[in-house]
Amino acid sequence: MTALAEELPAHLPDYLARQRWFPAKGRPVESVAVAGATALIDEGELLLDLCLLRVTFADGSAPEHYQLLVGRRYQPAPELEYATIGAVGDRIAYDAMWDHEATAFLLDAIREGRTHGDVRFVPEPGAEIPSGVSGRILGVEQSNTSVAYGDRSIFKLFRRVAPGLNPDLELHRALRSQGSEQVASLQGAVEGTLDGRPATLGMLQDFKSNSAEGWAMALTSVRDLFAEGDLFANEVGGDFAGEARRLGETVAVVHKELARALGTSTRSADELRAALTARLTEAAAQVPTLGEHVDGIRAVYDALTGEIPTQRVHGDLHLGQTLRTPRGWLLIDFEGEPSAPLAERSRMDSPLRDVAGMLRSFDYAVYHQVLSADADEHEEQQLFRRADEWAVRNRSAFCDGYAFGAGRDPRAEAAVLRAYELDKAVYEVVYETRSRPTWAGIPLTSIARLVEEAQEKGADTADPESDPHISL
Repeated sequence: MTALAEELPAHLPDYLARQRWFPAKGRPVESVAVAGATALIDEGELLLDLCLLRVTFADGSAPEHYQLLVGRRYQPAPELEYATIGAVGDRIAYDAMWDHEATAFLLDAIREGRTHGDVRFVPEPGAEIPSGVSGRILGVEQSNTSVAYGDRSIFKLFRRVAPGLNPDLELHRALRSQGSEQVASLQGAVEGTLDGRPATLGMLQDFKSNSAEGWAMALTSVRDLFAEGDLFANEVGGDFAGEARRLGETVAVVHKELARALGTSTRSADELRAALTARLTEAAAQVPTLGEHVDGIRAVYDALTGEIPTQRVHGDLHLGQTLRTPRGWLLIDFEGEPSAPLAERSRMDSPLRDVAGMLRSFDYAVYHQVLSADADEHEEQQLFRRADEWAVRNRSAFCDGYAFGAGRDPRAEAAVLRAYELDKAVYEVVYETRSRPTWAGIPLTSIARLVEEAQEKGADTADPESDPHISL
């Protein structure tokens, strides 16, 4: 056994606990082992290995696998102190995604199509991959780590790894086959093996450096609205409705491209209802405040009937997964919900799953700012009225754009759309209760509103002008 496999694991529990991309914080780690290590540079001042870690937990849950690009130097540069893992042999091991020499190696390896052991660096046919460009770490992600190379390329290292083809790579390849202009074009990938099966380790794409994140744009729009106490949302300079409409059309176009590339199918309402109900039951057991809503939510799920059209979708779509470039909107990060099993993230689902995710995101963009405002009771009531107006306007604009791009209005399938919105809101209640209890009122009030709509108008009735009024 190499010194890396013998000595590195002792440092890893503490190191992992400090990383934003390690989602198992708070769960007692029983052991960390090096499940596999591929030497990329095995001589010289820099030693570089791509390591797969096997993490087991004291609660008896299934082991999970994570990925580290491990560099070792005798004296790492001061800027690598943050990434230090610990001493291995006569060198210091660190996370080499912060090392310019190591990330330059990755770019060169993809461009040249190298193979190191079980690890293959695979350029996309015809892709123009730059050379001689220094990489810089981007510190905005929760579940992965990305490095930008100038203004042309960005490499994403998947931190949590599972056997099988990662949906992010799979769907980007499918969209590239369609000549999609709604995503950053794929340039290459890093592929390896885990438990004897193929696994996706990383991917290289076009980098849209002159872009703005949809979430940040929406927050700016809300702040502009709140700053103008006597103007309606459509009168404020930062009105977002036009962008929301264009974004809806972009999502519809991506759905069409995915359907052409990967086909379509159907899913029985009975199967979907069972899955949604199981998640609701589990969530209610964890969050008692959901209890008063359970019967109403189940009634919405019970309204699902027949066969529901399905295809490959984004799976975790919200404003933070969108970029506005000078040419239009792009969708990013097709990995799906990282905590879900790969088989679940790779299955076909209704496009309304993505629509519902965006509608929930509009609610979050506006109502969380109300909760963050330093306002008295009267001012808060006014802010909520203005927030209601912004949410209605932008949710409606998004659906208008989607209807134009898809040729069908998602609001005409109100029963399914409402069920997916509720499923997302139930997930949000669990997350917020654990992480930000003061925000739990956002999804809880949305749940009450959605259930009330279903009771008043019938879960199978289209409702183009539904009012997402929230008063927390």
